[in-house]
Amino acid sequence: MMSQQTDVNPEEVKLLMKLTFYTQRKHVNQGENIKNLLKEWPFLFDELGMAVHFQELTGIGLKEAFTRNLDLKGKRLLSYMKTVCVNKSRKFLEALTKYQVMRGELSGCSEDLKDMVLLLLSYFDEKEDAIFCYVEDTCLAGEVHMDRVPLTPTIVVCGRSCYSAKRFMLSVDQNIVQDNIPSFMSVLCLMFGSYYCLNIHYPSCLASTLEFLQRCFFSINPEKGTKVEKTKRSRLHLNPRVLTLIQELSDYEWIDV
Repeated sequence: MMSQQTDVNPEEVKLLMKLTFYTQRKHVNQGENIKNLLKEWPFLFDELGMAVHFQELTGIGLKEAFTRNLDLKGKRLLSYMKTVCVNKSRKFLEALTKYQVMRGELSGCSEDLKDMVLLLLSYFDEKEDAIFCYVEDTCLAGEVHMDRVPLTPTIVVCGRSCYSAKRFMLSVDQNIVQDNIPSFMSVLCLMFGSYYCLNIHYPSCLASTLEFLQRCFFSINPEKGTKVEKTKRSRLHLNPRVLTLIQELSDYEWIDV
C-alpha cells in the first residue's frame, strides 16, 4: 500500500525495510522469481529500499560510497583514459571520438559519469548492449521488447543515447522493475545494487567493468571469491586487468585544469 503512495514517509520505509530484512533475504535466497519479489517487496527495487537492503547486506552505503569515490577518482579516471589510453589503442580512440560527438556541448557530472562507464566498457572491450538497451524516448514499460533485453540487470535507456535520454528504466530478469528513473547515477547504482541484493552473478561479458566499479567506486574489495558467473574456463579470484587499471590510476598524476 505504501509503495502506491506519493507522499510516503522515507524514514518509515527505511525502518520497515530494516525490520523485514531477514524475510527479504530468505525469499531471495530461496530463489523467488523477480515478479513475485516485485509484488511482495516493491521497495526492494526502489532507490530508497534497495539502499537499506544493500547497507544491511554489505555494510556499505550504496549511493554514498559511489558518490564519494566518484568525487575522489572520477576526474582522474577520465583524464587517464583521455590522455593515456587513447595512445594505446586505435579502437579506444575511435570510441572516445564517437562519445564526444554524441555528447556534444553537454556538460556536468552526469555527462562525465556516462563518459566514464562507456569508456570503461571500451577499455575492457566489453559489449555496450550487455548493460544498456536503447528504446524510443516515449517508450512505456509495457512496450519494451523484452526479448532484446539481457536477463541480467540492465539499464533501459529511453533515447538514442545515454546523453540524449531524459529517463531510464531498470530491467532484471527481463522484467521492468522501475520505469521512470530520471538520474543516470540513480539507475547505475540500482543496476549495480541488484547484483548483490538479488544474488545475481556478473555475466562474463561484463566481468571486468562490473568488478572495476565494484572495487574502485563501490568499495567492495574481497581478497577471495568473485561474483562472475562460472564458466568452463576457470577464472582467477582477482581480475588482473582490473587490478592493473586500479594500480595505473593510483600512480597516475593529473592536473585539474
